[in-house]
Order: sequence, then C-alpha cells, then structure tokens
Amino acid sequence: MIELPSWLPPIVCLEDAGGIFEQYIENVYKLFFDDFVAHRPNFRGLPVIIKRDLIEGKERGFWHLTQEGSIEVARTPDIRRCERIGWIRAMIENAESDRLLIWCNLRGQGRRAKRTLIWCPDAEYLVVLENRPGAFILWTAYPVTGKHRKEKLLEEYSRWTE
Repeated sequence: MIELPSWLPPIVCLEDAGGIFEQYIENVYKLFFDDFVAHRPNFRGLPVIIKRDLIEGKERGFWHLTQEGSIEVARTPDIRRCERIGWIRAMIENAESDRLLIWCNLRGQGRRAKRTLIWCPDAEYLVVLENRPGAFILWTAYPVTGKHRKEKLLEEYSRWTE
C-alpha cells in the first residue's frame, strides 16, 4: 500500500458526525470555510478565490466541491469528495512537493479557459484551478480512481513537460 504524503490531513468521516448527514455537511463546510473564505490560500504567489454566490446559505464553490454530476442544478452529494475537503488547501500549499504533478491545459467551450491541474497520484486526488488575471479560481477537486482517467492525466502531464 502506498503511503500518503504526511502533509495531507486525515479524511473527514461521516461517523465523526454520528452518522448524521446534515451535521456532517456542516462539519465539512466549516473546514471549507476556514480554508477558503476566512483564510484565503495562495498558489504561486496569487490568491485562490472561490465561487462565492450563495446557494442554501453556502458558497457555490462548496457545493461544487462536495457534489458530483454534469448538470449543475442536479448534482448529488459525494461522500468521497466531502471526506477529502481538507486535501484541497494542503495540495495547493504544498505545490513544491515531489509527490504532486502540476501542469496547465485548456478547457471549457472552445478550450479558452486555462486551467492548472494539481494531481497527487498516490492519493488519487486532483485539484483544478482556473487561471485568471491576478488570481486563481478554485474550479473543482475530486478523487481520480479509474485506470483510464489516470492514464489520460499522466499522458497530459507528459505532453506538458516535454
């Protein structure tokens, strides 16, 4: 078994909230709020900002990081994303670690959006930042467990570093 980087915090378990999902989401939100609202991180000297418009009293960025699905209004909670909410800031702040692969690509309609990908293969976790003038937007973060997806990320990283 591969040992995770020591700078990754422990996952946040549903059991820590007594198995009560509503309390769990509040616990996960508190970590998100501390990491991205109360204390904004920096990546490569620029602030990392979030999508701040509120949905059900919480920032849109929070919901996007803790839910899955391709249709924004129909996304569903994802426990694996919730469990790893603390990993996002840790990966951003440890960008110089040799345990991370970092590269840029173009995404979005017409491939106009420049994104920076921070991937920890050992933890099977990916953080995506969108490059903007003077800042990065925390776009998304999620576990990467499928063999095909991992191969695609490695291929993309290899092309970037050639």
